[in-house]
Amino acid sequence: QLQLVESGGGLVQPGGSLRLSCAASGFTLDYYAIGWFRQAPGKEREEVSCISSIGGITNYVDSVKGRFTMSRDKAKSAVYLQMDILKPEDTAVYYCAARATVQARCLMGSPWYAHWGQGTQVTVSS
Repeated sequence: QLQLVESGGGLVQPGGSLRLSCAASGFTLDYYAIGWFRQAPGKEREEVSCISSIGGITNYVDSVKGRFTMSRDKAKSAVYLQMDILKPEDTAVYYCAARATVQARCLMGSPWYAHWGQGTQVTVSS
């Protein structure tokens, strides 16, 4: 059974850092692209970043470019989101999601994410 479990959220001051983890089980990252999404209260869900199944090519929404870094460890079946220079507007529940695809690119905005984790809360506040 395909499963995704996020961890690493918490409370951090503006300018601080957090590293989110997404543990994947029941499938191999060689055949799935992974996306990180977030949803703040009263706002629509937003795709933050994604990583391709082939080559681990990443892509980011403009608002996090230069601050967030997505990576993966196929041996550990894990995907990470390193978040630096955090801002209050980054406060949200963060989710990882998987979609079946074999490509050396990751386009933002794909509607085909079929598998989701339960989310982890990130709060940026002083």
